[in-house]
Amino acid sequence: MTAAPEIVVHSADLVLPVTSPRIRDGAVAVRDGRILHVGDRRWVLEALAERGAAFREEHWDGAIAPGLVNAHTHLQYTRMTEVAERHYTGFDDWGDAFDVAYEAGEHDWAAAAADGARMSLAAGVTAAVDVVTDEPALSALHDAGMHGIAYWEVYGASNEDWTPEARDEVLERIRRIPTPPGAGVSPHAPYSLDVQPLLELPDLVREEGLRLHIHLAEAHMERERGTGSPGHETWPELGADSFRALRSRGIGVSSTQFVDHLGVLGPDCHIAHGVYVSAADRALLRARGTSVALCPRSNEIIGLDMPPVADYLREGNAVAVGTDSLSSSPSLDPLADVALLYRVARQQGYAERDLHQRLFSAVTLGGATALGLHVGKRRIGQLGVGALADLALFDIDARDPDAALAQLVEDGAGRCARTIVAGEERYAAA
Repeated sequence: MTAAPEIVVHSADLVLPVTSPRIRDGAVAVRDGRILHVGDRRWVLEALAERGAAFREEHWDGAIAPGLVNAHTHLQYTRMTEVAERHYTGFDDWGDAFDVAYEAGEHDWAAAAADGARMSLAAGVTAAVDVVTDEPALSALHDAGMHGIAYWEVYGASNEDWTPEARDEVLERIRRIPTPPGAGVSPHAPYSLDVQPLLELPDLVREEGLRLHIHLAEAHMERERGTGSPGHETWPELGADSFRALRSRGIGVSSTQFVDHLGVLGPDCHIAHGVYVSAADRALLRARGTSVALCPRSNEIIGLDMPPVADYLREGNAVAVGTDSLSSSPSLDPLADVALLYRVARQQGYAERDLHQRLFSAVTLGGATALGLHVGKRRIGQLGVGALADLALFDIDARDPDAALAQLVEDGAGRCARTIVAGEERYAAA
């Protein structure tokens, strides 16, 4: 006879479900990797006792929250920290330094990605968007027992390069991504790929039932530039080979409008950075159901502007948070990016009292939404009955729910004490 799965009750001074009100002296009951109950501690314990269920309680000081979702990173670059030790004047400047480090010597991409996964778990991250360029790093999320999606990155393909053989190679790569968690494709960016691969990759991915992720509106050249030359209104009819070719003709269409015309955007796609977007671009993202992963610390090091955080929030765009890699960011702790987003939003004039809640939701449920993991049996980024039991426990001083949430958002980096993925402990502070 098979023994019934153990029930573990995780209780704390405060529970932050994200999808329901914050709970003082709360508890989350976990059975077989899923959340069985969440609510007031006394109620949870009484509910279990009434049904005669045996359980074990583990009480923690501080707050229990959903595991964080890092909606954009490259774990294989975890050992390229020397690139992020200085600030740059833009994407091309940073890219030159990155290329030198990438091409120098031999890299153990698998080991570096494994290091990144461990650092992520230590920050309370239970799911990540891992963009992978070299095959040895493909299994990092799988090996660490994390949730999320590993995206195979397609970079630098011209129209001439995009042959049937190249298409088949991408298919073969994504079919070799170990699952769980999930697999997808990342066409790198509109400035690094010609039209044909950008046009065909979305169809290829959607035929496989997978997801898309693209760097978009991250470089200065991607912003909309007025009306450009005569004929701007009919630019799709020009037959340009690439976004760069349009720029060389003086066409000022934004990269967001460009990739939308090629069918890239949609609810199964999310973008990284989203810095250089106009009001029309943001409206386009909303219309397509496309989330944006904001990576402000990476933008700061690369020498980009800050994203229009306040506008995204006011207008109702779906927002997530990413760290990017350690080649352009000081750490893999998304709460450090949340703290910077908070300051930027205030500087940009966002004065609503919901800012703490909006940003904490972005780094949890928002990331899950970007991955299509906010609903269904595999849902994450929330503490609700039936959801996967991805929990992060944070060492915070405040006990008032509002003050505790403010502390997490404004000063939460480095405060993770324990990380649980699908009910299994993956990290505990010494």
